[in-house]
Amino acid sequence: MGYPYKPHASETLVLSTHFGDPEARTLKGWKDRGGYRALETALGMDPAAIIGVIKESGLRGRGGAGFPTGLKWSFMKPDDGKPHYLCCNADESEPGTFKDREIMRWTPHALIEGCAIGAYAIGAETCYIYIRGEFTEPLQRMEDALAEARAAGIVGRNAMGTGKTINVWVHKGAGAYICGEETALMNSIEGKRGNPRIKPPFPAVAGVFGMPTTINNVETLTAVPHILNQGGAWYKNFARSDNPKSTGTKLWSVCGNIARPGNYEMVMGFPFGEFLRDICGGALPGRELRAIIPGGSSVPIINMEEADRALMDYEGMAAVGTMLGSAGCIVIDNAQSIPRQVARLARFYAHESCAQCTQCREGTAWTTKILERIVAGNGTAEDLDTLLDVADDMTGKTICVLSDSCAVPVVSALQRFRGDFEALITKKTVHTVPVVVS
Repeated sequence: MGYPYKPHASETLVLSTHFGDPEARTLKGWKDRGGYRALETALGMDPAAIIGVIKESGLRGRGGAGFPTGLKWSFMKPDDGKPHYLCCNADESEPGTFKDREIMRWTPHALIEGCAIGAYAIGAETCYIYIRGEFTEPLQRMEDALAEARAAGIVGRNAMGTGKTINVWVHKGAGAYICGEETALMNSIEGKRGNPRIKPPFPAVAGVFGMPTTINNVETLTAVPHILNQGGAWYKNFARSDNPKSTGTKLWSVCGNIARPGNYEMVMGFPFGEFLRDICGGALPGRELRAIIPGGSSVPIINMEEADRALMDYEGMAAVGTMLGSAGCIVIDNAQSIPRQVARLARFYAHESCAQCTQCREGTAWTTKILERIVAGNGTAEDLDTLLDVADDMTGKTICVLSDSCAVPVVSALQRFRGDFEALITKKTVHTVPVVVS
């Protein structure tokens, strides 16, 4: 993405309107652009009314799960006599995903405003923004913006002069993929090893410090001020008419073998094939698009025939056998070895496993060894069936879904591109186009 950002005509800018605008990073600049009006409105509303607006909008979690945000907030019981907490998941370690980083780099006050509204809506006086440790620039931008907001009395013990307490703090992560899992994130905030917890109890019952907690993604919370300013019905209009379940706009991170990589903001339900070819520029010269991972590395790989049938929302991706996930789109062309790319993904998950569950600890390592043996030309026909057997033993049998995340690309690649693996095993050459280095 170049700066200043020049959007494609088919994009619909809501969250990314001020990407590339340095003035939007400052408190004055953000207020000049309408910032903190939504928080001022929210603090004069009943929390239940705020949750009602978010429910009406149809906003769903943008971190990958797609759970309805308003419903999630409603799980927090008001007046239960316990301190409540909001955690903003800014860990963003999913390979292929880099949208949350841009929100924090360019519009940090937008995230603070969303966090403050969310905290007030669920009855929380404290919000932790858990930021990936490698995000040095976003960390600094968020700390600078928070210092401005505290000094101006926007957050703190007397938020905007209302007498309400809303504290927002940045918590720097230690660079572990597993801490993007919500319960591991909470353990990390508490100073413990970032291992996922067994559920139940769910965070809304016993979360950070054992108290009721809600965890939301950066993009999710950043959408909240826009919804309060414009209304739930306005946000719901960003959807295809035959699918009211996926509403609003979505930030897509596009990388890999594509002419114009970067972040794009699209309305839900836009045709995926048109997006890849017309908006992202299609394949590099002399090549062809071959495989797509639409939602970050943990979702099923699809081929181009499926991509051309897909629509860019939760249901549209499910219809072709994959998931929208975090919308971290990884593009693979016909110059690449798909088995090699899958082996790289497996190696990543094996490295990032917390090793708490046997199926994950052993399964990710075993999967990686087999795939790397195949890529090296030393595989056997039995290896492919073994990979599927191991994947079955890894799926749905662990505390968190990291084990599943390793199995999913392996199984989907074998379903759609099995011939590529067989060709390596039988010592045949898989046709790829030469890579020209300019």
